[in-house]
Amino acid sequence: MNKTLLSFGHGYSARALAAVLIPQGWRVIGTTRSADKAQEILRTGVEPLVWPDGDDVLPVLDAASHLLISAGPGPEGDPVLNALHGAIAARAADLRWVGYLSTTGVYGDHDGDWVDEYTPLNPTTERGQLRKDAEAAWRAIPDLPLHIFRLAGIYGPGRGPFEKVRQGTARRIIKEGQVFSRTHVEDIAQVLAASIAQPAPGTAYNVCDDDPAPPQEVIAYAATLLGLPVPPAVPIEEAEMSPMARSFYAESKRVRNDRIKDALGVRLRYPTYREGLAALLNKG
Repeated sequence: MNKTLLSFGHGYSARALAAVLIPQGWRVIGTTRSADKAQEILRTGVEPLVWPDGDDVLPVLDAASHLLISAGPGPEGDPVLNALHGAIAARAADLRWVGYLSTTGVYGDHDGDWVDEYTPLNPTTERGQLRKDAEAAWRAIPDLPLHIFRLAGIYGPGRGPFEKVRQGTARRIIKEGQVFSRTHVEDIAQVLAASIAQPAPGTAYNVCDDDPAPPQEVIAYAATLLGLPVPPAVPIEEAEMSPMARSFYAESKRVRNDRIKDALGVRLRYPTYREGLAALLNKG
């Protein structure tokens, strides 16, 4: 059986999946725009492909049994579909699994209430709208075995609050009622691997942990683990933030993850940020 994954925009989450698949005998090919990043990818056991404006992707697309799309859309649309819509559509029936990494931002703002995969998509940010449009564009390809994964805030090795807490630059930004869902990158990888093993084309999955929490609690817990003072609280009205950072605070919701457990049998390694942060500190 052909087990070849072509990973478009081979980034943080895709690397975690590759680390699961390669020991199982998979061939993983990852695209990147940078020759320097291609060398980094190569060191992880993944075959790098500089694309676009580099290697020819069509022979690799012919060889692939599975696709993973991590590349984010821009105002001009989804970059993979812009370049390869016809080629992917022509090969749709030959693919066994296609995974598209989206975001829980497609649900918009729910004032801290719960959402699940049946919740209508109503993004309130441009980034969320672009993801909603990209989901629809991928869904529109006939016979494509598409699976959509709506990821909450991602953390993991190299991505967490510890460095800012150590440097004294972390802030506990306070917005009344604000909660975020989040997910450890290793749990993303196990969800994707479980879906590959149990394809259900057309299905969307929320990928998040069990404990949506105010962001200031996560910062405080990280400081406690480090044995450092808890950073001061800063009301959001007084906080200096980039437009991107501020946009995250424009939405508040709790995301349900029952489907990954019930349909895929996933048991989260890090069911809350507490286990996840403790594990990161121990590994670091």
